[in-house]
Amino acid sequence: MIAEEQRAWAYLSRVTEPPCPQLGALVDECGPVRAAELVRRGEVPDRLRDVTAARRDLDCAAADLELLARRGGRLITADDEEWPQLAFTGFGATAMRDRPRGSVPLVLWAVGPARLDEVAWRSAAIVGTRAATSYGEHVASDWAAALVEREVAVVSGGAYGIDGAAHRAALAGSGTTVAVLAGGIDVLYPAGHSALLHRIATSGLLVSEYPPGVRPARHRFLTRNRLVAAISGATVVVEAGLRSGAANTAAWAAAMGRVVCAVPGPVTSTASAGCHQLLRRGAELVTRPQEVLEIVGRMGELADDPQHPVSPLDDLSDVERTVYEALPGRGGATLGQIAVAAAMPAQQVLGPLTMLEIAGLIEQRDGQWRIARLQRKPTSGADRSV
Repeated sequence: MIAEEQRAWAYLSRVTEPPCPQLGALVDECGPVRAAELVRRGEVPDRLRDVTAARRDLDCAAADLELLARRGGRLITADDEEWPQLAFTGFGATAMRDRPRGSVPLVLWAVGPARLDEVAWRSAAIVGTRAATSYGEHVASDWAAALVEREVAVVSGGAYGIDGAAHRAALAGSGTTVAVLAGGIDVLYPAGHSALLHRIATSGLLVSEYPPGVRPARHRFLTRNRLVAAISGATVVVEAGLRSGAANTAAWAAAMGRVVCAVPGPVTSTASAGCHQLLRRGAELVTRPQEVLEIVGRMGELADDPQHPVSPLDDLSDVERTVYEALPGRGGATLGQIAVAAAMPAQQVLGPLTMLEIAGLIEQRDGQWRIARLQRKPTSGADRSV
């Protein structure tokens, strides 16, 4: 990216409160340099002139880019290979058209070695309440560690509670984690997480659509949440109140057609009330990180085989299982009695009985067959009724 274009992008990033679809349309039409000139002169459509009037004379582009360079950062635009083009197709979803501030970002200010396009290719957002319980922080930590172990990036918002637990666990596992900020990259918020955010910038990625110096504000957190959802293959809500930023992130993800997952909690916990509401509205119920891995992996590449209880009967054929089930729970039965109970000719019963005896599941004594003493016969529905 040449210096003139960089200055134009940086200027346009500050000239209006992002996102601004009218400004994006102007850039698409005539490019960033020409768009910046037109905005400065006020030679733009009325709607765009109104929203840029207060800031069009505020040109901090050179200082902003100098600060970015000092921090080892970069400006990512749609002209760059790092721009997550595929992930950002979610902004074109039908449900996004009616959501205020639901358009694609104009630029992204980033600090950190991780590439945004690679992160978006295999990532999951772990979000939740700031007032997390020990249960919520435990789940967030364990799951983040499991995700980065399988080279899935963990995306979150850098806040206290669930966000912080997820970021710290990802860093501890030497994985990639991304913090999407609601202010400039030089305004690390919350202040108590400044050291954590510095660590993320060292090995992962800090990213924001706001230029340097912009302070976080409530509306910016809500706007920021759409980026958390956009660059994540799935959004996992660990704990959330009925009205929370995490629930807002889930709403953005659903509007983009992304998978929304919710972790159940105690029905008595207000910290899980938002998760339970999401589940009632159709969110995916997840109870272990492997279920999230299956969702974000490509064609099931990260899915583990589900674990099932192991039984000595698992490897029996249908005929052998039928014969085994024909044996009485207590005592023995003759070959003829077993044949009647199994509704099979006697000559067809003898072979399965022999195989069951070899397997150690049954034994023959005094002309009768019985279940081996050290084995327990699985009870059917009829057997359980007393």
